[in-house]
Amino acid sequence: MARSPEESLRATLGRVAPGTPLRDGLERILRGRTGALIVLGSDRTVDSICSGGFDIGIEFSPTRLRELAKMDGAIICDKDAGNILRAAVQLVPDSSIETQESGTRHRTAERVAIQTGVPVVSVSQSMQIIALYVNGLRHVLEGSEKVLARANQALATLERYRARLDQVTSSLSALEIEAMVTVRDVAVTLQRQEMVRRISEEISQYVLELGEDGRLLSLQLDELTVGRGPGSDVIIRDYAGPDASPEDIDKAVSALLNLGPTELIDLGKISGIIGFAGGVDTLDAIVQPRGYRLLSGLKAVPKAVADRLVDHFGGLQFLMAATIDDLMTVDGIGDQRARTVREGLSRMAEASLLDRFL
Repeated sequence: MARSPEESLRATLGRVAPGTPLRDGLERILRGRTGALIVLGSDRTVDSICSGGFDIGIEFSPTRLRELAKMDGAIICDKDAGNILRAAVQLVPDSSIETQESGTRHRTAERVAIQTGVPVVSVSQSMQIIALYVNGLRHVLEGSEKVLARANQALATLERYRARLDQVTSSLSALEIEAMVTVRDVAVTLQRQEMVRRISEEISQYVLELGEDGRLLSLQLDELTVGRGPGSDVIIRDYAGPDASPEDIDKAVSALLNLGPTELIDLGKISGIIGFAGGVDTLDAIVQPRGYRLLSGLKAVPKAVADRLVDHFGGLQFLMAATIDDLMTVDGIGDQRARTVREGLSRMAEASLLDRFL
């Protein structure tokens, strides 16, 4: 499966992160104020736009990269930057490819990246910056201090949003047990989940960009994201109605992921994605969950069994009221599993109500 530009950029950030030989070589070039154009990959398309230069075929090292950058022309490495293949190469990309860059080196880098789909690194001699070009995206590498400052700010934001997500999730569980859930409660939970996901992804990119300097940040991120509970797809499935197909759920999840920052604040927009027409006018309407979300919290109950339980009882309230004998009438539910479900739901109900009222 072809990678998206964002995925390709993330993979490239890992190759040029602090602590890697490639990053060491790039910083040597930057300190030497010579500039460079480095192509990270070689195939027929790359070869077709290369002119002149000479083949080297040697193992990569930061010092070799620095010395070869003193010559005019581009340097061609393999995709993992394990070997330097060619040097002093003139790149002749398609001049009709649009570019927003002004300098010759940067214009060439952007066009080559777009035409070949191969990442290109440009080290600017005059501006003293390292820029990555990946499938039409441009990313300027910064020092670890600046990246860490932004990452720590994002981490503090994530901590606050995660605390709020835990609150609304616990509140939703209690309201589900009391049969008092409104569309607003569901929309707020989805909103907070998506906000936490987006901030987590942003910090993940900082971790990649920091390389070995991001170890502590990675541990903090793991601590804040562990145990987030079921994803948005489970919540949407819980409230989308019995007629919603898996394709409908996937479309709703995709629509949620693609909401802009302003749209994500609009609870009416989110409720429309779930399937509640009417926007803000329906936010206070009472809705009934089917039970998928709470059942997903019971690790001893496989998804297929949870699906059969929901299909059999038709809603969380009926499931909560079911006895062990009632549960055993469902295909695949024996005495032990019925007791596990009954006791598990009772514990969750007790814990949710205690959290809500204490």
